[in-house]
Amino acid sequence: MRQKEVVPAGAGWIETNIREFTGSPIRRIGDEWMLITAGEVTGNDRGNWNTMTASWGGLGVLWSTEAAFCFIRNTRHTYGFANDASLFTLSFFDAAHHGALEICGSLSGRDTDKAAAAGLTPIVFEEGAGAGAVSFEEAREVIVCRKMYTHNFDPARFLDPEIDKTCYPEKDYHRMYIGAILGLWVRG
Repeated sequence: MRQKEVVPAGAGWIETNIREFTGSPIRRIGDEWMLITAGEVTGNDRGNWNTMTASWGGLGVLWSTEAAFCFIRNTRHTYGFANDASLFTLSFFDAAHHGALEICGSLSGRDTDKAAAAGLTPIVFEEGAGAGAVSFEEAREVIVCRKMYTHNFDPARFLDPEIDKTCYPEKDYHRMYIGAILGLWVRG
């Protein structure tokens, strides 16, 4: 299913340094959740993207680069977009939008326009290092990343066998995506 077409990000967004990201990443990602949006909007193609809710990921430094990492199961519709695109965003919301994140985590973009179902307005950043990256007007903060590395989880390498039993009963292992952080956009 084609997702709702994006509109340009409005003037209310301010590009800033990732070091201005506030709060504990563990709390922000693990408890409050985020949307991973993969795909790039270029020219007249305004709908080649998908989003999903995530509560696994992190921020840090890798290869002397400010980096973000996230995980997508191979069964998720967003997986193909993340594999094909060079950009992805991590979008963070106020508590008032928690219901929208629940919708984006429970419906598939294969057969549903999740943005419309969740009441979210897709936007594209048209300037700066993250030009072409998709997020949502309702987000509070957006981290734009350029994919640097991917790696599939290998169950033979789990040191604790409970991980495979409890997290992967369907054997739908995650792929890890590591992205160089291009910038942080915050609501002005």
